[in-house]
Amino acid sequence: MIRVDRHGEHVAEIVLDRPEAMNAVSTALAAELATATAHLAQDRTVRAVVVSSSQPKAFCVGADLKERNTFTDDDLRRQRDVTRAAYRGVLDLPVPAVAAVAGFALGGGCEIALACDLVVADPTAVLGLPEVSVGVVPGGGGTQLLTRRLGWSRAADLVFTARRVDAAEAHRLGLVDRLTEPGAARDVALEVARAIAANSPVGVRNAKRAMRLGLDVDLATGLEVEDAAWRATAFSQDRAEGVRAFAEKRTPRWPGV
Repeated sequence: MIRVDRHGEHVAEIVLDRPEAMNAVSTALAAELATATAHLAQDRTVRAVVVSSSQPKAFCVGADLKERNTFTDDDLRRQRDVTRAAYRGVLDLPVPAVAAVAGFALGGGCEIALACDLVVADPTAVLGLPEVSVGVVPGGGGTQLLTRRLGWSRAADLVFTARRVDAAEAHRLGLVDRLTEPGAARDVALEVARAIAANSPVGVRNAKRAMRLGLDVDLATGLEVEDAAWRATAFSQDRAEGVRAFAEKRTPRWPGV
C-alpha cells in the first residue's frame, strides 16, 4: 500500500498506493507508512522526500471508515498507536517533505499533507478536515498543524464546519503553497525536492530543525535555537566545501557532514 521510489541519489518519493480504496488509511496502510518514514529518516543519502498518490482521483480520502465500522473500542484504541506513528513519521522526517496533491485530500489525507513542509497541488485538489461531521476530531495533527498554518479563525472555520475547499481557495488560505497546472503537482513537487536536494544537506537539515523547534517558543529562545543550528552548520565540512566551491566558481560536492 506504500511504495518508495528513488529519483537519483538524494530524492525519495513515498507513493500512497491503495487505489481501490482511494488510499483510505487502514491499519495496514498506516503501519506501512510508519515503516517507510522510519527507514527514510535513517537514510543519510536522502535529502528531500515527496509524498504522492499512485492515482489522480485522490491523494488520500482519510480514515478507512469501512474498516472502522467493524471495530470494537479496543480495536480503535490499538489502531490509534499505529496511525499516530504514521502521521508523526511524516512530520518528523529530518529532511524537507513535499506533498503532491491531486484529487481528494480529506481528513487523514489532508493531515498527511499538513505533516509535510510544503504542499503542491493541482486544480483538481479538494482539501478538508471533515472529522466532526462523523463524530470525531482530526487526530493526525490536523487541529495543531492547520492552526499553525492558517491561524486560529481560518482553521476554526474549516474544522468546525467540516467544509471542503477547492485548490484555489486552499491556495488563497495558505493551505496549499504552490498551485500548478492540471496534472503537474507531482512533477512540480519533484522539481522542488530536487532544488532542495541540491543544497547543503547539513544546512537544510539544521534549518528545518531550527524552524520546527523555534515555532512555539518566544523570540529570544528561538534565536538561541537558531544560533545552535548555525554553529552545528558553520563548523561542518559542508560549510567548508560551500565556501571553497563559491571561491572556485563550481558546483559544491557536499560531504553531508
